[in-house]
Amino acid sequence: MAGQSVESGLRFAVLGPVRAWCDGEELDLGTPLQRSILGMLLLREGRAVSPTELIDAVWGEDAPPRALGALRTYVSRLRTVLEPDRRARSRPEILTSVGRGYALRLTDGALDLTRFERAVHDAEAARRAGHLAEAADTLRAALALFDGEPLTGTVGPYAEHQRDRLVECRIGVIETLMDVDLERGGHAAVVSELIALTAEHPLRERLRAQLMLAYYRCGRQGDALAVFTETREALVEELGVEPGPELTALHRRILAADPALAPSPARAAAAPVAAGSATAGPVRPEPPVVEEPVHELPRPAQLPAAVNDFTGRKEIAVRLRALLSAQSSAEGVPVVTICGIGGVGKTTLAVHVAHAADDLFPDGQLYADLRGYTDEATAPESALRAFLRALGVPPDVVPEGLAERSALFRSLLADRRILVLLDNARDAQQVGHLLPGSAGCAAIVTSRVKLADLPSARLIDLDVMEPDEALSLFAAVAGPERVAAEHGAAMDVVAACGFLPLAVRIVAARLAARPSWTVESLVPRLADEQRRLDELRVGNLAVEATFALGYGQLDAGQQRAFRLLSLPNGPDISAGAAAAVLAMNAFEAEDVLESLVDASLLEAPAPGRYRYHDLLKLFARRTMDKTEQPQARTPVLRRLLGYYLASAQSAHRLAYEGSSIADNLVEIGSGRSFGSAEEAVAWLIAEGDSLFAAINQAAAASPTADQLLPAADLLVAMEPLLESGTHTREFDHATRAVLAAARGIGDAGSELRSRYVLGRVLFAGNRLTEAERQFRIVHELSVARGELVVTGEVMNALAVVVGRQRRHTEALSWFEAAMRHYRDQGIPAGEALVLSYSARDHLGLGRPEEAVAAAERGLEIFTELGSGAGTARARYHLGIVLSRVGRLTEAVHHHAECLAFFRAGKQRVWEQRVCSRLAETFIAAERYADAVRHAEQALLVSRNIGHPYGEALSLTVLGKALNGLGSATRSVDCLRQAFDIFSRLGAPEAGDLKVLLDAAQVVES
Repeated sequence: MAGQSVESGLRFAVLGPVRAWCDGEELDLGTPLQRSILGMLLLREGRAVSPTELIDAVWGEDAPPRALGALRTYVSRLRTVLEPDRRARSRPEILTSVGRGYALRLTDGALDLTRFERAVHDAEAARRAGHLAEAADTLRAALALFDGEPLTGTVGPYAEHQRDRLVECRIGVIETLMDVDLERGGHAAVVSELIALTAEHPLRERLRAQLMLAYYRCGRQGDALAVFTETREALVEELGVEPGPELTALHRRILAADPALAPSPARAAAAPVAAGSATAGPVRPEPPVVEEPVHELPRPAQLPAAVNDFTGRKEIAVRLRALLSAQSSAEGVPVVTICGIGGVGKTTLAVHVAHAADDLFPDGQLYADLRGYTDEATAPESALRAFLRALGVPPDVVPEGLAERSALFRSLLADRRILVLLDNARDAQQVGHLLPGSAGCAAIVTSRVKLADLPSARLIDLDVMEPDEALSLFAAVAGPERVAAEHGAAMDVVAACGFLPLAVRIVAARLAARPSWTVESLVPRLADEQRRLDELRVGNLAVEATFALGYGQLDAGQQRAFRLLSLPNGPDISAGAAAAVLAMNAFEAEDVLESLVDASLLEAPAPGRYRYHDLLKLFARRTMDKTEQPQARTPVLRRLLGYYLASAQSAHRLAYEGSSIADNLVEIGSGRSFGSAEEAVAWLIAEGDSLFAAINQAAAASPTADQLLPAADLLVAMEPLLESGTHTREFDHATRAVLAAARGIGDAGSELRSRYVLGRVLFAGNRLTEAERQFRIVHELSVARGELVVTGEVMNALAVVVGRQRRHTEALSWFEAAMRHYRDQGIPAGEALVLSYSARDHLGLGRPEEAVAAAERGLEIFTELGSGAGTARARYHLGIVLSRVGRLTEAVHHHAECLAFFRAGKQRVWEQRVCSRLAETFIAAERYADAVRHAEQALLVSRNIGHPYGEALSLTVLGKALNGLGSATRSVDCLRQAFDIFSRLGAPEAGDLKVLLDAAQVVES
């Protein structure tokens, strides 16, 4: 059999049925599924494969529920087959476990595919060395390893894809063998084989071209032309396309009886090629062939000079060299495209790597500046003419047409190792005809466009430099001594340059040319965003001019989008928000956004999110100033604010089911919807920075009341984000900005809303006196204006604030007022909220029965309403009450339920609170180890979100729990830390702790 081996040890075959032998005896590999698993492991050639990959490969989308268990069973059976003598519980040596995955450890040459690939590689080497007979014999021996259709007996999507790949690989080797036989002068012997091959593969133009050439060399010009006609008819009928340029060029040369198509006399006189199948065995050695003299082509060396201060990019340079050195015919000609914004250093990197790879391409380097971002882009015909002249083709012999020039160019590069560097490409169409066609050559293409449609190209999306690389470049140009003396200022300078190499080089060159300047003197020059681009120019270098070239290649719609998207101050923008800015639907917006990404004028840091490089944003805004009237900005930013507000309202409704707040806010646009409260809060967290940027931008724009109110309403709608604990500082800053703007224009509505949110922020920081003051002002404004937007909520908030200060009677008075409001307005969720929160004040007044009744009724109402958030909060308060009255098991149950809800919704503040309360309950139950665990979780969360009051609470219960475990020293340390924080916050809990610490004789009276 073709795949079998009588050698000792294990041998495997995939170039036919998946089979295995041990010492020449075939092994039973089991079911098709089991063979499929082995097949994938063999094709991965010793690399680890995870269980997920194996399941997807073998079962695909139809994987059974217990596929993982089945996989492990199959692997166990394979191990038994491959190592029958392995002792039980001993570690497998062949099918090994790697992490959670598996790998097959094979000896060299154990797999037929490995031997096939090695033979093909050896044949290529022999062919390049001119040993054509050896190359043909080796290729035939490689093809003889095939034993029917590859991977026969295996199933699953992976096997199907790999089977197609191996079949294609085999056909490609057959085509190479035909080329070698034709080069040897064996045209007569291969005609019959080519006839059979073209009948089997009628649409493969390379086989058709080989048959045409064989016919022509046999003196059968009519048959050769008939093959072209048949091929054209088949391509048009089956695919609707014309023959490719190479086949068309051969047709024209046959019509013109091109003498260059005649076989080499020396090779034609050599021994005939063995007739028969391409998979036949090796032929007998040929007699020595007298090689005809070969005309020595010139060695081009067209690369521009490399910069002598090239800095950084080490990892990318190593990767590029590795890609260029991949000479495997299975991979084709290595083509690497380097894309990125103007000034990021694409050409500098490409030239540096090309010079460094000189040893890989001994036959030379070709270079063309395609000027793709000018009005005079280099035509492919012109670039090819220059290449052909550099390769020694006389001017009068250079063909006229693009296809003919490209074909001649590829022919001259065949069997040579030349690197082609195509700089500043406009698009894939400009590049396609300029690429080599033979293994051994390679190409580097630089472009601001991503050239995703360039076949087989490996894309390198070049980013700006790392900070230390940018600093090194700055030092290399400006002088290391000056930079070392002002290191901090130098880092500020390269940061202001956005770490863009061109900008760093320009500002460093300016500094180098001015010995009297200091690095520090550049910092204020670059800090002014209005003038920064003006500072980034020296001689004929300018960042703005570089950006303008890319901008000039956009169509009108893209240019408008590029300008408008720069108006928001946020760090990035989502696709939905961008659609609002551009007044487009989602699909239209995505198309234009992705086109700007392809042009390297926008970045896509994550799916559905987009951002500018800092300097590009300044350029876009400057272009906006030049092309748009100032009043054109207002509707753009209002559309964005409307989108954010509508989306936040949707989020608020889900996070606070039953609340009427979102319904009382203004609506000036449409936004996105959410499927769950968790999704809604996740959106608020992800968009947080952009939301605050929009609010601050609105507050700073000298707005009217009509323009400011949506920003104030957005603050209110973002209330669920406040309880996540992730953006407390941003809330504080934005609310104060809106409040200042509202008071400046006498806008009481926006003032009321911003003060309400500010009160919530202050309360979260346990600044109770300040929070109470804000809430009282909000209540007065609500009554005076008759506004209902937060009337009930602010009375409830006042009750909670004074209750926290242990003024329980006053707290219950505010709760009663809030209850009347909610009942008058028909808001049952508000009633439930009051009942739940008031329970703790009933406890404070020594009314445990009333506390339990209120908390239970609050939970009952929220449950009837189906409010997940309300139910969780009600469970929290009920758990506290039940713990205090000794119903500990019930308390733990309710707190565990609400903890799961808050964690799922990323409500970190609530998570910290519940963990602290659980710890208190476990202390009461004398389960001190559980108490310590939950107290430490609460402490970790409170510190992560910067919540000092929560940190003090967590430290308090942790200290008490540790004391229960007998860890007196750690206990006192925790209590002392909590006392310090409570004292700093002015919290009444400080007095409670002082009593505990006095008892422990830590704090003296």
